[in-house]
Amino acid sequence: MATVINMPRLSDTMEEGVVAQWLKKVGDKVEEGDILAEIETDKATMEFESFYEGTLLHIGIQEGETSPVDKLLAIIGEEGEDISALLNGEAEPAKEDKVEETKEETTSEASTTDNVAVPEGVNVIAMPRLSDTMTDGTVASWLKKVGDKVEEGDILAEIETDKATMEFECFYEGTILHIGVQEGETAPVDSLLTIIGPEGTDVSAIIASGGNTPAAAEKSAPKTEEKKAEKPAAKVEEAKPTTTTSTSNGRVFASPLAKKIAADKGFNLADISGSGENGRIIKKDVENFTPAAKVEASAATTTFIAAGEEKSEEVKNSQMRKAIAKSLGNSKFTAPDFSLNIEVDMDNAMASRKTINAIPDVKVSFNDMVVKACAMALKKHPQVNTSWSDANTIYHSHIHVGVAVAVDDGLLVPVIKHTDSLSLTQIGAGVRDLAGKARNKKLAPAEMQGSTFTVSNLGMFGIQNFNSIINQPNSAILSVGAIVQKPVVKDGQIVVGNTMNLTLTCDHRTVDGAVGAQFLQTLKTFIENPVTMLA
Repeated sequence: MATVINMPRLSDTMEEGVVAQWLKKVGDKVEEGDILAEIETDKATMEFESFYEGTLLHIGIQEGETSPVDKLLAIIGEEGEDISALLNGEAEPAKEDKVEETKEETTSEASTTDNVAVPEGVNVIAMPRLSDTMTDGTVASWLKKVGDKVEEGDILAEIETDKATMEFECFYEGTILHIGVQEGETAPVDSLLTIIGPEGTDVSAIIASGGNTPAAAEKSAPKTEEKKAEKPAAKVEEAKPTTTTSTSNGRVFASPLAKKIAADKGFNLADISGSGENGRIIKKDVENFTPAAKVEASAATTTFIAAGEEKSEEVKNSQMRKAIAKSLGNSKFTAPDFSLNIEVDMDNAMASRKTINAIPDVKVSFNDMVVKACAMALKKHPQVNTSWSDANTIYHSHIHVGVAVAVDDGLLVPVIKHTDSLSLTQIGAGVRDLAGKARNKKLAPAEMQGSTFTVSNLGMFGIQNFNSIINQPNSAILSVGAIVQKPVVKDGQIVVGNTMNLTLTCDHRTVDGAVGAQFLQTLKTFIENPVTMLA
């Protein structure tokens, strides 16, 4: 029987996807585990793996086309099978799926009568639907236990479905408060799997209700759809980078797409280091192995336009650019922001940096000094280290500073965790490492999340003043300009000095003008007297 495959949800914020490339064409035989296509999301371009065996009978979205999540992507079935009913019905699911769907709706309606309130910060996680036909799952093993701290992106458990055993990823930060399905036990989809929240939170009411909460019903549906498609892709694309060579007893481990690209380019896979799981070679490893000369040659291609001729070209927006537009648009039009400017004397900072960098194997930038100063100023002004919600202002005891990094497709903000506890050299090393990953598109989701404040520096481009848009849910962002040599007044005399302009953009819902001004004064003191940051 033919199987309908819809556009998968490959990231938590993905609303639509672009088919970058089909690796199979209509009429091709498909095995379970084969890579069908490359799909561009708002975060990355991922390989999409098939769960089914058969023949590719229909392609619903052509290369370069954009489609919403859950739209008909392809149909796989037996060669020569009639799929006209599926096409005419806009890929209507099979009858058994309808029955199952109705059953789920009934269960959902029934459970709402017993819903219990969820304490602040608590997240109820249900057994996910990790494949199209999955009705229940077995927990093969728990990688975390009750009481363990977890972060977004951590692997919680291995769950056995009707098709494979898959890793189940966490979408929240907190402590595991309860495990509802023990190792070896089987439970229906959407039943209580685990509860994550602040340490010590009482969740006995949620446990007694079997996880029936208003929030659980809303969260389980999108996460279920997402995990169904995300994990197969994540096995290939989202594995943590390593520098291990992917060979064992002469065998090279590589994804099907990586093998295909390497063959097309004439590369020897044994010469390529893998950054995938256990050193597996993935697409990006092969692409990054491309000789620089070829890249330069292609970049040098120029289109010449005759004088006086008018010409326009439409370039389709990337998913990253769409995500940036949506996020910054929401921030600009929802947060009542205002900006404060201050000029900083950089003479002492320049002298201190010269002294620090004279130490062998030490490299500190002015941006590192600004990031460190921001972290220390945030400790003295906790009102700036906050986030706004309709019901509460959230005060963060931790200080995670995001540093804006320009990449080819737009802008990424990797996060330096617990910045206030790091030295200048540690901050410098962390920023360089994360900025390099950002430019190579190897940042993990956890490395871009959780910031409580953001620094954006355009000084290296000669920009002296600018206003940044707040990186929500932060309450403020600091814009750092170039260091400029100019006449200044010191002790009543006009002398040549070095100054730098800083602009603090604040969300007026959480940060008032006086609070922002006091923060900038403290920041100015730290930067103008770097020795105070070591006290």
